[in-house]
Amino acid sequence: MITDWRYLLTGIGIMAGMTYLIRVIPMAVFRKKITNRFVRSFLSYVPYSVLSAMTFPAILYSTGSVASAAAGCAAALALAYWNKGLLTVALGAAAAVLLAQTAGL
Repeated sequence: MITDWRYLLTGIGIMAGMTYLIRVIPMAVFRKKITNRFVRSFLSYVPYSVLSAMTFPAILYSTGSVASAAAGCAAALALAYWNKGLLTVALGAAAAVLLAQTAGL
């Protein structure tokens, strides 16, 4: 049991250290304001791309079948494209998954 706690605390410590380093190193390296338009626009899209890369595989394997998950993802993308609210997008995606699974996908 102690080994499990030691493993858990070591993992938490490593993750905390890496998160801290990821946030501190850019501030230490880039002391001046970044003026390059390309680099600034690239950096502005990094959080969205990282979040998408982490979320999309979880979306496809969140249900029993990839087909019903893809239907929910398509519904969510369509509702978000039409500027619907977060609750509407979430409920619409859940309804699309429910309909796809009831249909046997």
